[in-house]
Amino acid sequence: MARSSATSGLARSAASAGAATLTSRILGVAREVVLAALFGAGNAMDAYNVAYRIPNLVRDLFAEGAMSSAFVPTFTRHLTIAGKDAAWRLGNHVVNALLVITLGLVVLGMVFAESLVTLFASAYREVPGKLELTVQLTRIMLPFLTFVALAAAFMGMLNSLHRFFIPALSPAMYNVATIACAFLLVPVMPAVGLPGIAAIAIGSLLGGVSQLALQWPSLRREGFVYRPVLDWRDESLRRVLVLMGPGTIGLAATQVNVFVNTVLATGEGTGAVSWLNYAFRLMYLPIGLFGVSIATATLPAVSRHAAQQDDTGVRGTIADGLSLMLMLNVPATVGLMVLATPIVRVIFERAAFTAADTAATAAALRFYAIGLIGYSVVRIASPTFYALGRNRTPVVVSVATVLVNAALNLALVRVLGYRGLALGTSMAALFNAVLLMVLLRRRLHGLDGRRVADSFVRIVVASAAMGVATVATHGALDGWLPGRGLVGEIARLAATIGVSLVVLAAAAHLLHIREFREGVALVMRRLGKTAR
Repeated sequence: MARSSATSGLARSAASAGAATLTSRILGVAREVVLAALFGAGNAMDAYNVAYRIPNLVRDLFAEGAMSSAFVPTFTRHLTIAGKDAAWRLGNHVVNALLVITLGLVVLGMVFAESLVTLFASAYREVPGKLELTVQLTRIMLPFLTFVALAAAFMGMLNSLHRFFIPALSPAMYNVATIACAFLLVPVMPAVGLPGIAAIAIGSLLGGVSQLALQWPSLRREGFVYRPVLDWRDESLRRVLVLMGPGTIGLAATQVNVFVNTVLATGEGTGAVSWLNYAFRLMYLPIGLFGVSIATATLPAVSRHAAQQDDTGVRGTIADGLSLMLMLNVPATVGLMVLATPIVRVIFERAAFTAADTAATAAALRFYAIGLIGYSVVRIASPTFYALGRNRTPVVVSVATVLVNAALNLALVRVLGYRGLALGTSMAALFNAVLLMVLLRRRLHGLDGRRVADSFVRIVVASAAMGVATVATHGALDGWLPGRGLVGEIARLAATIGVSLVVLAAAAHLLHIREFREGVALVMRRLGKTAR
């Protein structure tokens, strides 16, 4: 009973973060739809994706990586043991340290932007103006590092205080700002001597500011007051900074691997970088909604149990998180693989985004989807090691994963082209997840493995039934609704997804999957509250 109550509590926290994350991810896809319509998969979009990848790499590491693994456990420990005043003092030290560090990185990045871009996209020299455009966009977007680092610190403090909705919603402001700039600034860029794609880079900066602005009122209500103080000798600050170094490396595997893909894809011709980016954005929707949301809710609970040296509590929390994640991500994996082409067609294929772009993006999406579970498991497992004080383990695993990914990508790109890059990244993500879980199980002397394995088998069977129904339904609807207009495509896709979810629900009921029942009960309770 206690275990079920703990699972429901975790589910409620994950649902709170998930509702906001869903909004953010949907807006993220909307952002990509707008960009695809305006710029397709041409040279301007390729240049933007490489330029964006440089600050975005740091964004992902800060927002969902090192900041979570280093700051959240330390801040939570201060709240639990020393109280809010001590926690706020640490928060101010961290905020000011990040200001100093990231502003220094921004200045260096602007000075050496051309060398940096050439290092990662030297193949762009073969297309007149493409490398120069990438350098220009990189310089515009680099200050985004400072904004996102501060936003990540705000997010960490709010999550430690069990405030999940607003921090998870804040990335949505980034997408809103980018979409607004796409409509408002793209048409006027030529008048000021800038390419249209520069408006999207400006939108990134405004989006970073918006993430800070959205979280600030909530943090103020909790009692945080910003003070321009910084003591590098402060023991807690030094602990956070020391942990952030290995924390960044330990959680870097997925993002470094995607970055390596971008570098290798620059040599695969015009469009390859953009196809991979569009596909990864679609695959990242369930990661952001399910994997990151569950990990966000899991980490503070794990940190509290670890601070109390309660290994049993850590094991139970991790098992609950894994079970919930599997219930959501296994069906998502099947759905993305089976419906890749119609999903890409409905979402992206219009204006500058052609049918050929749809086929190429769908091919990448199928290979990316293979690693979906691996990406999400890493989000749960890697920060747990930092909460347990085992800082070296995820660092070693991450370095090994990057090496494995590089070897796989170099081999597979020769055979499958840009698609091999997506497959290599997925295989590396699975390797990363399995190795982390084996080591975590050894550290905790078990992980309720029998319960998780039992849930996994049932979920796989239910997802397989859903996959068969998906293929059969979409094939039948192709015959009954042969029209190829957008309305017809949306109708076919919506009907197929509807039938698939009904089959999944029926299979989960017949197989007595506990996580599915708890998820449905949670949704019904929320609907009841809304109705009242």
